[in-house]
Amino acid sequence: MDIFNTYTLINEHTGDMAFRIWNFEDNGQFCKVKRLNHYSLIWVKKGSGTAKIDFADYEFSQNVMFALTPYQPFMFNEKEKLEGVVLNFHPDFFCIHKHHEQVACNGVLFNNIYNPPMLNVEDNAKEEFEMLISLMRNGIQKADIAQYDLLVSYLKIFLINASRTKAQQQPEELEAMPDNKEPFILQKLKNLIETNFKSKHSASEYAELLNITPKALAKITKSHFNKTMTNLIAERIIIEAKRELYLTDKSVKEIAFNLGYEDEHYFSRFFKNNADISPSVYRETVGFARAVS
Repeated sequence: MDIFNTYTLINEHTGDMAFRIWNFEDNGQFCKVKRLNHYSLIWVKKGSGTAKIDFADYEFSQNVMFALTPYQPFMFNEKEKLEGVVLNFHPDFFCIHKHHEQVACNGVLFNNIYNPPMLNVEDNAKEEFEMLISLMRNGIQKADIAQYDLLVSYLKIFLINASRTKAQQQPEELEAMPDNKEPFILQKLKNLIETNFKSKHSASEYAELLNITPKALAKITKSHFNKTMTNLIAERIIIEAKRELYLTDKSVKEIAFNLGYEDEHYFSRFFKNNADISPSVYRETVGFARAVS
């Protein structure tokens, strides 16, 4: 990281990073798997490569922006030299769950298990993103009384614009497919996962609900989501578990039970295997204990 192009706001209460903007001119920061305890928006302005995020690989080229949640594993394999800018913010600084009605980026920009965690930064959006980044850089450097409110305002506008851009870029090809049965199955699958992820945890259960074979379901999910059915179910459970750990003071045992796990220890292992961190440590670093402060 180039310290001369890094602008950081520190949380005075914890001493941790609250908000940061920095430039990168190579793949040095991303060549190994990262699991960060804050949100990251990574705008690759130049270069190309492959992004490994969660359970899938995504090819990308210049002018793409990645939106990553706390402890979401990711790394980039560079093909052409990467250059760009990163915006980091801790949930203590801005909670996307609490401000969902204002920003509406949760489930679109972040925490969307069905679409790639990325969007194309098209020409008509570049100028506005650049302007907002410049305003945020200036805001970090000026320790005025309203510094926090000003930065949050700029961040909200940035997130709203990014969310709208991504929503407009959601794949429409399913509607145009000659076999109209598959789009119906995909939408029904999404609805079934949302309705049943707390009680049904196996791919075979969803195949039975859809009245297709597990093999056929596996082919569909791999083809359209680039993930296995097991991955989709696990990601949805982890998103809900993180939300509960972040926003409530429920015990891990209570959260586990609400998500269909009678054994708290089994659930904790499941969470750690998928989030690479235990539920208790997640709560300590980004969860309820910090969010209420």
